Amino acid sequence: MEWHEIRDPQDTELDRLAERYRLHPLHIEDCRHRHQNAKVEETRGYLFAVLKTVQVAEDGSLSVADLDVFLGRDFIITVEESTQNACRHMIEQARAAATGKRADEAFYRVADGVVDTYLPVLDHFSDVIDELEDEVLDRPTPEQLSRIFDTKRSLIMLRRVLVNTRDLATHLQRSESELIHRDLWPFLRDVYDHVARNLDLVEMQRDLLTGTLDIYLSSVANRTNQVMKVLTIMGTIFIPLTFLAGVYGMNMPIPENQSTWTYPIFWLICIATVVGMLRVFKRRRWL
Repeated sequence: MEWHEIRDPQDTELDRLAERYRLHPLHIEDCRHRHQNAKVEETRGYLFAVLKTVQVAEDGSLSVADLDVFLGRDFIITVEESTQNACRHMIEQARAAATGKRADEAFYRVADGVVDTYLPVLDHFSDVIDELEDEVLDRPTPEQLSRIFDTKRSLIMLRRVLVNTRDLATHLQRSESELIHRDLWPFLRDVYDHVARNLDLVEMQRDLLTGTLDIYLSSVANRTNQVMKVLTIMGTIFIPLTFLAGVYGMNMPIPENQSTWTYPIFWLICIATVVGMLRVFKRRRWL
């Protein structure tokens, strides 16, 4: 088996390999025009697959890259889109494990390695969702709402990758191609099981994130209700005080001229009114 690694899709080495192994021009075009969906296509003499590698970027967003694989009877060609650390490490491990093996076994190692790169990403989003749940309960802020939508967008992208990868794994485990020996079928079914399990985890995380968004909206609504409650109580308290002050300040003979106790009595009436209203509010559990 010959393993050819192409780290730059624009490399002329890919053209030389295409001529040597008679690779279809459309497949070469797929290698050089990125953002393809995960897929597998069988043609005469070889099998072409587009795998999707994922990695969490430094800003916390999801980074998705293509990994194109050509599988022949005695050769395998991998075409990398970028130098993702997870992708590069995975290919090195797969190549070391496939030394002295058949080409289809090397292809299985690559596919299984790509699926394994999804687990750290899922763990990362699980931690992010747990952190958001705690934060929105204590102190909901617009920044948290932005993180919720960014995480939701990343999960939607990851789900699309997993759905297409699941279809690819389904096609592989049911393939009757002579390039894949029968003794490899159980291993390909295992790849399908891993993808299906990861897809279930993504669906669960999307539900948890939707619940986190509901918690955020409920927390904001509760805070708004508390503010409105305080303002309403304050406004209600000042209604009788405004009435008393209006009556007391009417264009009439000044009460202080009649008695020196008029002004203190007015304040006692105001204080008694406020205390009485607060006791009523507390008894009705409005406070």
